[in-house]
Amino acid sequence: MMAPSLRTALATPAFVLGLVTLAVHLLFNGGYGYFRDELYFIVCGWHPAWGYVDQPPLVPLLAAGSYALFGKYLILFRLPAALTMAVTVGLTAEFAKALGGGRFAQWLAGLCVLGAPFYLLMGLLVFTDMFQPMTWLLCAWCVVRLVQTGDERWWLGFGATVGFALLSKYMILFFAAGVAVGIIATPLRRSLLKPWIYAGAALALVIAAPNLWWQAAHGWPFIELGSAGAGGKNLALSPLSYFLQQLLLIGPLAAPVWLAGLGSFAIAPRHPAYRAFAIAYAVMFVLFVILHGKAYYIASAHPILLAGGAVFLEGKMVAAWVRVVALTLLAAASALFAPLSLPILPVDKFIAFSDAIGLGPKVTASEYSKLGKLPQYYADMFGWPQMAKKVAAVYWALPPADRAKAMFFGHNYGEAAAIDVFGRPLGLPAAVSGHNNYFLWGLHGHDGSVVIQIGGDPDAYAHEFRNVTVAGRIDSPYAMPYEADAPIYVLRGLKLPLAQAWRASRHYE
Repeated sequence: MMAPSLRTALATPAFVLGLVTLAVHLLFNGGYGYFRDELYFIVCGWHPAWGYVDQPPLVPLLAAGSYALFGKYLILFRLPAALTMAVTVGLTAEFAKALGGGRFAQWLAGLCVLGAPFYLLMGLLVFTDMFQPMTWLLCAWCVVRLVQTGDERWWLGFGATVGFALLSKYMILFFAAGVAVGIIATPLRRSLLKPWIYAGAALALVIAAPNLWWQAAHGWPFIELGSAGAGGKNLALSPLSYFLQQLLLIGPLAAPVWLAGLGSFAIAPRHPAYRAFAIAYAVMFVLFVILHGKAYYIASAHPILLAGGAVFLEGKMVAAWVRVVALTLLAAASALFAPLSLPILPVDKFIAFSDAIGLGPKVTASEYSKLGKLPQYYADMFGWPQMAKKVAAVYWALPPADRAKAMFFGHNYGEAAAIDVFGRPLGLPAAVSGHNNYFLWGLHGHDGSVVIQIGGDPDAYAHEFRNVTVAGRIDSPYAMPYEADAPIYVLRGLKLPLAQAWRASRHYE
């Protein structure tokens, strides 16, 4: 028989909600196709390094390993994302418990994260954001345990978590900066007189050091990439628009819980040190609005606030029927809006559904890009295998002499990665691109005399090449517009010196 202690553990909100999260993703994560960034991360992982132009090494290595094991099975390829989000949901419920919440607070907090549109997407895709909500929550957990126990060694746990997060994405630096302001402004400042907080910072630096060394050795390309986002690539949102985007990311029924958490941490925290969470959120909000950060950048902090809000509301919603109604409505709303973040519906039905509820592609846009029938995060799951097949057909139709010299040049890493992942089994050579880390991988020995390229300006090509031929066409109605319907060009006779043309192709964004 199962031990009573084990039965009790398995019946906790954390375990049940984590298991439900995993089951939901195992059921639906195989819909549509590989996401643009997933393909790019797979290729990055095929080139092992301590860093890349646009991200640290952890997720590319994980993506390449998962593809090697499960490449034909999209659900299993995305298992790391599903497992990470299941842990995040469970930790949110346990964090509510650590803050003093009972079972209702645990159910409420965990359910808010389970059903939030943003976190459903985090559990779907293998990309650099997948570890952020979990690691930010673990940092907050370390702060709470430090406050409750008085043991300053919890700063080591904080530092280790920051170091790990930095191996997946640099975004936690904004969270750490916000917490630093919170430390100075709350009783946590006493930690500044003791060695453990500095030991934690040193530990984070040691863990992240190989990647930081890589960035330094390559001229800090990530800073250039971040400047491109702040300088015009990302949508510039007003403070009100940025706030309203959070409502969409978290869900309208979970928003009162999130706001209750922010308010209770700011105004009446159970311990004055917990005010640091509200301060950190405010600091990040201001920074992201000023720097034109995407709306989802701050969303990794919401599990902390949702847990705090659930504990606060537990003290207000004392009647059993009120609690049951609240949880039921939250679960129903999450299920209703789940197709916005999970590929549950056939694509045509999704388009009709999103239009019917007034949440079409433009509502969730985060960049200045022309949109088609789908929001970008779904559009970028369509057309890649078909693109590779069309390019392969053009490649194999070339005369043998041209084919021996031909290279595919991608305008962006999505096109290039699609050719590398789906085109290599079709006999295509490694793709070339000037976008992000592809620029560092170079020309693979090509001389630029025969180039296959999708879309672009034929007049510009005529100035750069002696011969421009349309040899095919891609047609994917659900992809992003600039890759949904475009000619495939064969370009011969590069007029510019190859080194000059290659330098001009470089773009970090």
